[in-house]
Amino acid sequence: MAEAKSHKLEREYVIPLRQKWKRVPRYKKTNRAVKAIKEFLVQHMKIRDRDLDKIKIDKLLNEFVWERGIKHPPAKVKVKAVKEGDEVIVHLSELPENLKFKKARFDARNKKAVEIAEKKKSTMEKLKEAREGKEEENKAEEGKTEETKEKEEKKAASLEASQALEKEAAKMSKKETKKDNQPKHQRRMALQK
Repeated sequence: MAEAKSHKLEREYVIPLRQKWKRVPRYKKTNRAVKAIKEFLVQHMKIRDRDLDKIKIDKLLNEFVWERGIKHPPAKVKVKAVKEGDEVIVHLSELPENLKFKKARFDARNKKAVEIAEKKKSTMEKLKEAREGKEEENKAEEGKTEETKEKEEKKAASLEASQALEKEAAKMSKKETKKDNQPKHQRRMALQK
């Protein structure tokens, strides 16, 4: 087996998009611009089989390209590409102000999610310790005499039987009240001559 190369390949490019999206109809321009980014990077980042699926576009880069809608993509984009193994991850090189704000918001959200996950993990550990304590108590209860266990089982069985009888009696009383044979609505009769 051949092992994948562990070194990273980082490069910055200014990708021209205008020539690619000029040739397509208005309603396909931004789609074509995204595809042009992938094609450019497949060629320049030495991906041998020319597979576009190996290029992963960053969320902020995608937002930058789609910012002005499907009909008006940017003419060129400055990107930073990082190749690890077979995959290439593409980021926007210089963020505009509105995307800086969004990135800060995403980072804060991710940080909060990590904190919540850590809290959840610590509570799960506490619950696990509590369960272990309960298991020890259950083992201590098993030491009770068999007579007390039998008495408890008899009480539980009689309680369940009485509850079952009460449920059946309640069902029967419901059926008796519904036995009124009077229809809810009066039937229409044909006029008599």
